[in-house]
Amino acid sequence: MSSSGQFDSSVAHPARRYNYWLGGKDNFAADRASGDAIEAAMPGIRLMALENRMFLGRAVRFLAEQGIDQFLDIGTGIPAPGNTHEVAQSITPSARVVYVDNDPLVLSHARALMTSGPVGATAYLDADLRDPESILNHPDLAATLDLTRPVGLLLIAVIHFVRDDEDAVGVIKRLSDALAPGSYLAITQATWQYQSAESIEKLTAANADGRFVPRNGTELLGLLPPGLAPVEPGLVSVSRWRADDAPQPRPAVEDVACNGLVARKL
Repeated sequence: MSSSGQFDSSVAHPARRYNYWLGGKDNFAADRASGDAIEAAMPGIRLMALENRMFLGRAVRFLAEQGIDQFLDIGTGIPAPGNTHEVAQSITPSARVVYVDNDPLVLSHARALMTSGPVGATAYLDADLRDPESILNHPDLAATLDLTRPVGLLLIAVIHFVRDDEDAVGVIKRLSDALAPGSYLAITQATWQYQSAESIEKLTAANADGRFVPRNGTELLGLLPPGLAPVEPGLVSVSRWRADDAPQPRPAVEDVACNGLVARKL
């Protein structure tokens, strides 16, 4: 997870692997091999990726309807239909979005493909979630967002790549502390809580470097600092969060294996 401006196509990267699961073409052999190994142990992983993406859209729409017109999207991923600025600007054309990722391939695609509407704005930061100061102190953040006003902070399918020994709690707290009251956090976290012992053994083998942290729902809630209050329906499967208008029937929680919530800063 370097921000050196270089990428190694022989090493799988989460954003490119996620792109592969979503059916995209912006990935390499290492990403596909890694993705296939995980899918062999967790056959619902592609469904999880799709449902997580739909959660993003619903969460951004919800926040825009609450009057949020600024978004900080960390762990952007390779562009796909329903990008944050597209959803937000469909409701509030002047919405402003800062995208953050640490894969140069992601950022090159983002700059080329994720263009703001004429009265809004987008910016793209090459930075790492594990170093929140590099995000908060970036001049392009200050040039795009006004942190004295509420912001929608999006940590979608990214916090599970921050280990506890890398201070996942502290990372979220530092970002939250920088936001004005009335801001929101939307966060999702993949989990192995529904997997069999045999599947977990295979998933552990595919996670040899320990980069992925499979927290359960209780552990995800434990990452939230004081002063963040989940909005209804609280922590649920991403497939069930405010999904009344989503295609029915909704997939089983066990088949999606990803939890999510939206919380408001008091």
